[in-house]
Amino acid sequence: MNSRTALLSLTTGQTIAAAHPLPHRHVSRVTSLLLAVLLLTASAARAVTLDEAVQAALDNSPTLLAAESRIASARAMLRQAQSYYWPSVGVSATYSISDNPIQSFMMQLNQRQMDMMDPSFDPNDPDDTDNLRLSLGAQWRLFDRQRDAGKNMARLGAAAGAEALAAARNQLIHEVTRGFYGVLQAREFAEVQAESVKSIEESLRIATARYDAGGAVRTDVLNLETQLAQANEDLIRARNGLRLAVAALNAGIGAELVAADTIEPPELALPDAPPPECTDPLAYENRPELRAARIMRNIKEHDVAKARGGYMPTVSAFASYDFDSDVSSDFENSYMAGVQAELNIFDGTRTRAAVQAAQAELDAARADEAQARLNLQLDLQQAFLRLQEAYERLEVTRKSLETSEEALRIVREQYEQGAVDIALLLQTQVGVTAMQSRSVAAHYDYFTALSNLKRARGELAGR
Repeated sequence: MNSRTALLSLTTGQTIAAAHPLPHRHVSRVTSLLLAVLLLTASAARAVTLDEAVQAALDNSPTLLAAESRIASARAMLRQAQSYYWPSVGVSATYSISDNPIQSFMMQLNQRQMDMMDPSFDPNDPDDTDNLRLSLGAQWRLFDRQRDAGKNMARLGAAAGAEALAAARNQLIHEVTRGFYGVLQAREFAEVQAESVKSIEESLRIATARYDAGGAVRTDVLNLETQLAQANEDLIRARNGLRLAVAALNAGIGAELVAADTIEPPELALPDAPPPECTDPLAYENRPELRAARIMRNIKEHDVAKARGGYMPTVSAFASYDFDSDVSSDFENSYMAGVQAELNIFDGTRTRAAVQAAQAELDAARADEAQARLNLQLDLQQAFLRLQEAYERLEVTRKSLETSEEALRIVREQYEQGAVDIALLLQTQVGVTAMQSRSVAAHYDYFTALSNLKRARGELAGR
C-alpha cells in the first residue's frame, strides 16, 4: 500500500466513522492506527540517496568509532603529559611512635618540646615518643628534557589519530559509494536479463507462429525454448546477485537502510571528453596515510630526544609546611623549601641502549614513510589508468550496443520472413544481451573508478 492508498484509507475510515458514530476513544484509535500505517508506509517507500547512505555509514561505522576513541585517548594522554608542567600539591597525615633515640629526638624537636636541661633527659634511652604530623607538600619539575619530548610525542600522537580517522573516512566513503553503484549495476543486470527473457519469448512466439504455418522446423522452436530456459536461469542468478549486492551495501553502512527497490540513482552525467592525464603526480601528498606516516616519523624523532634526555640533568623545586603534635598538646608548625638537581652518572648503559633502540625505530619510521609514498604514488597512477580504461570501455560499449540492437531488429524481421535461419537469430540475441550487460558494467565501472580516483587523491576524507 503506497501513501496515496493509505491516505484514501484514512479518508474512508473517517467517512465510515461519520456515517456510523463510534465512541470517541475508538475513533481516535482508528485514526491513530491509520496515521501510523501512513507514516510507516511513506518511510518504507522513501528512496535512499548516495549521500544518505554515506552519512549513515559514517554514523554507524565501528571502524570510525574505534578511530575516534583512539583520538580521545591520545588527547587524554596529551593532557596527562601537559600536567607534568604544573606543580603537584598534596596533603598527608602521619601518626608514629618510637623509642629510637634519633626518631624520638626529632619528634620532640618538631613539637618544640625538647628540654635538654631536664634531669630526666637521657638521649640514649628515651621514653616512647609519639607524633602526629599534618603536612602540606608541593613539588615542581623545573627542567626535564624527557618531559618535553614526551609532551611533543603525545601531541603528535593525537594528530596521528586524526589522520588515521581521515584515512578511514576516505576509504569508507569510497567503499559505500562502490557498493551503492554495485547495487544499481546489479539491478540493471537483472533488468537486462528480464528484457532478454521477454525478447526470447517474442522470438519464440514468432518461431511458433512460423512452425504452425509450416514456415519453420520444430528444431527452431526447441532451440528457442532451450535459450529461454537459459535466460530464465541467468535471470535467477542476476536477481540473487542483486540481493547479495544489497546485503553487502547494508553491511558496509552498518544498518538495514536500503532495499533493491528503495535506492535512488544519483544524477550521473556521462563524460563528453576523456579524463585528463595525470597532470599532478604529487596529488597523493594530500592522502592522510602519508601525513600519518610523516607524523609517526616525527614521533620517533622526539622519542630519540626523549631517550637522549637521560643524559641531561633534571631540576626540581620542593616545599612543605608541617604541623607536629604529641596529640596531647597544640600543633607546632615548620616549613622546608629547596631546589634539587639530579644527574645520572652511570646506569649500566641503560640510557645508551634506549637511545640506540629509539634511533633504530626512527630509521624504521623513515623507511615506512618512504614506502608509504611509493605505495600511494602507485595507487594514484593505477586509479588514473583505471578511470581512463573505464572511459574507453564506455565509449566502445555505447557504440556497440546501438549496433547490436539494430542488428537484432533486422535479423528478427528477416527470420520472421524466412530469410535467415534460427542459428543467426540465436547468435544475435546472445550478442545483444552480452552488450547490454557490458554497457551497464562500463557505465557504473566508470563512476566507481571516478570515486576511486578521488580516494587516491585523498579528496573524500574531508567530505
